[in-house]
Formats: sequence, C-alpha cells, structure tokens
Amino acid sequence: MHRPHIPSSIYPPFDARIERHEAKYIVPYSFLPSIRTYLAPYVTRDPNGEGATPQYVVTTLQLDSADLVLCRASETEQLNRVKLRIRKYGHESGVPVFLEIKRKTGGVIHKTRTMIPAEDDHAELLKHPQTSTPCRDEHEEVNLLNFIRLVEELGARPVCMIQYLRESYTGNTEDYARITFDTNLRYQMTTEYAFEAVHPGGWRQMDTASGLQTNTPSFILELKSKTSIPFWMMDLVNAFDLQRVGFCKYSTAVRLNAALS
Repeated sequence: MHRPHIPSSIYPPFDARIERHEAKYIVPYSFLPSIRTYLAPYVTRDPNGEGATPQYVVTTLQLDSADLVLCRASETEQLNRVKLRIRKYGHESGVPVFLEIKRKTGGVIHKTRTMIPAEDDHAELLKHPQTSTPCRDEHEEVNLLNFIRLVEELGARPVCMIQYLRESYTGNTEDYARITFDTNLRYQMTTEYAFEAVHPGGWRQMDTASGLQTNTPSFILELKSKTSIPFWMMDLVNAFDLQRVGFCKYSTAVRLNAALS
C-alpha cells in the first residue's frame, strides 16, 4: 500500500510500543536548580527542548466515558488501567498530533501511539478517526485501530485539557533512561476536539500547594527507565529525600474542578 510521506517535523521517531517503569515525585520548585546541577554529569538535554534549559509545551486532551470510568480507575489505583489522550507539542498550529493509549499493568507502563499528520484542522478527523488515516507504518495502523475501538467501546469524548512546560533529559549511557520536570501545570474542562483554549482566561493552575496537596508550590519529577534503574536515578532520590507518589494530572484536574462546583 502506498504511504504518503509524512515529515517528522521537530519530533523524534517514537517506538510503536514503549514499555517502561515510571516513578513520579512531587518536588518543591526551590529544589529545581540543585537537581539540575546534580544531574549534569549523567544526562544530556532533550534535543527537542528550547532555551537555556531544554523545555517544550505539552498540551493533552484527556478522553473518558460519560461516567469518567478511566478517571475513577486512576483515583482508586486499580492495578490495570488505561488512559486515552490526544497530545500536541508546542504552541504552533498545523503540527502533528498523537493519539495515545497508555496502559498501566502492575508497575509497568505500556504506551502505544499513532501520529496524525499536520493539518489546519484536526477536529473532524479526531471526532471520527478513520482506518484509512495515513500512518507511518503497520504498527501505528494497529495502534490506531485499538484507539478507535476503545473510544467506541467507552463512548469516550474530551473531558479536559491539560497543559504544562516539560523539561527533559536522557541518560548519557543507558539504552533508555529519561528524566522530566513538568512545571506550570494548568487545566481547563472542555468537550471540544480542539487544542486552542476554549476559554483563554479559563486556565486554572494545578501546581499550587492546594492543587497538589503539599505545603508549597511544586513541580512533577518523573523518572523513566527500563527494568534496570540507573544508579544516578537512585542516588538522586536518596540525595534529595524524594518520596514517590501516585500522581495523575488528569484525575487531579477532575478533583480540582469538582471542588469548584
């Protein structure tokens, strides 16, 4: 079958299926400069990041059923759970978006994604994804079919939009080791298949002390690796006395929104 050429833009190629371990930590903003200094000998900046620190904007549409079954699975920390999301990188219009299924089975994360090529308007395509949508390879075609199947089975639709600034690094020597700092977390509820803010002034911060249920405004630090955890990750946790948490941006947004009702 002929496949149209899809430019990679600024985005690196992603594995059709990513399997990894993740650990999340809620860390006071005051720790960030010291953590950067500590990590410098062990990591390389993400080439997709811009600025003095390698940062880029991530915007995600979270999809769920009318009764928020996926959110409830996360809140109750079910061993086997799924997230459905549509993700965009950067502020620009006309860039690719990614349809993602993120599964957590026990302590292992499995993620599949399909890239939808750049268009002026993704809305109609995202409302009604088609099996004929151009994909980069056979793996992404399977990922797309699975995404469509789950959306139809759940009756899933957009529930909220989450946006944050991600600072990202990779390990110097490991096959797969990544550390990210997510800052300026904010959200707004939406039912639209659109990445533009439905209410430009409607963003609400999530990284406040009350939003994260901490004593001080904080950011989200994530350690991601394969089965073998690098020593520098373990040393980082010990050096800064970091406490692992079960944190979900989506369920946090739903909780905060409910508190406003």
